[in-house]
Amino acid sequence: MFSGISTINSGFGVQNIVGGEGVQNNNNGSGTQQNNIRSPRAMDPPGRIRPIYRASSGDDRPSQREDFHIAIICALATEFDAVSLLFDRLWDEDGEVYGRAPGDTNTYTTGRIREHDVALALLPSMGTASAAGAAAGIRSSFPVLKLVLIVGVCGGVPDTGENEVLLGDVVISKTVQHSLGKQYPGTFALKDTVEDTLGRLNRDTRTLVTSFETEMGRRRLRTKAGEYLVALQMAAVSQGYRQSYQYPGVAEDKLFEPDYRHHHRTPQACGICKYESGKTCDQAVQASCADLQCDERHLLRRERLEAKRRMELTDMQRPEIHIGRIRSGDTVMKSGEHRDQIAREHNVIAFEMEGAGAWDEVPCIVVKGTCDYADSHKNNKWQPFAAATAASVAKAFLTRYPRTDRTIPS
Repeated sequence: MFSGISTINSGFGVQNIVGGEGVQNNNNGSGTQQNNIRSPRAMDPPGRIRPIYRASSGDDRPSQREDFHIAIICALATEFDAVSLLFDRLWDEDGEVYGRAPGDTNTYTTGRIREHDVALALLPSMGTASAAGAAAGIRSSFPVLKLVLIVGVCGGVPDTGENEVLLGDVVISKTVQHSLGKQYPGTFALKDTVEDTLGRLNRDTRTLVTSFETEMGRRRLRTKAGEYLVALQMAAVSQGYRQSYQYPGVAEDKLFEPDYRHHHRTPQACGICKYESGKTCDQAVQASCADLQCDERHLLRRERLEAKRRMELTDMQRPEIHIGRIRSGDTVMKSGEHRDQIAREHNVIAFEMEGAGAWDEVPCIVVKGTCDYADSHKNNKWQPFAAATAASVAKAFLTRYPRTDRTIPS
């Protein structure tokens, strides 16, 4: 029933309520009862336009944009598709329901993930500027958001030992560092000497992220993420998606020595790859390691990868989760040497391109799957699976995120 409107019907038989403008008529007696009610729009505060849809009796979907407290932003279609497969319910299957604020150019998919009503947006392009524009629109259309997740793929810092990162692993940002500087053939020069780390999350989100750094918290998150990953893969197949989001396999996870470049080899080497120090031609960039005959004697051995060879597929593909500082900017990292230099100097665990832009508008958490090692050998083979692991961890994250009770109007 609309707020501020009361109707009383007495008698027997079917009672119908008809929305519209006019006087309320209550008919007593047996038979059909009809009530004509003025539109609720006239009773809203001046300048406030409610969405046409209102929740009906027995329907627990949100009635307005103010009921959404979670938003997810994706930069690539394959990331968006992976997240959409993990919605438990969709609110817009029959068309747009909630609209958007004036000036917001985003298109939203809305639904429920676990106990949370979520708005999902796809960026028009990659990069910080695109993310900033989308985040500004989200903030205007959904003014009471509590949490924004940037979900997708990234370049990981491989590291070794206890912190060994493999392709398909997921990184969660504890802080996001804006990448300000220029890439030179021999080095990466920061614009400023003082670290530019973006603002802090609210207290309840910081507490939750910190809880995932405990052994119990990480185990719970990994277990749920593994379950959701299998469900996502099955849904992709059953719904006929072009991507099946399957694990590419241990043999395809290749990490070369940081200074071993991906370029044309002699005697077939082109002029750029052969004579210009530190440079790789565009044709070589697009070619695979197999095409360029990259020498696998330069591959680094990793203990976790060797252990995976002895696992069942379900355990093999379950992602490890790493929490730390993520570097964000418009420069794509394609150098193993520069990657390791920046990681050492700034304690960075991954590189991506949207988090800093979104942070300019709304505090957010970056949840991204490692699809390459941020070196010259990077390719797109692992993107779908990394997008799936990120989406699975994001849903596992929301499983642990406390739901805010809705305010019930008096």
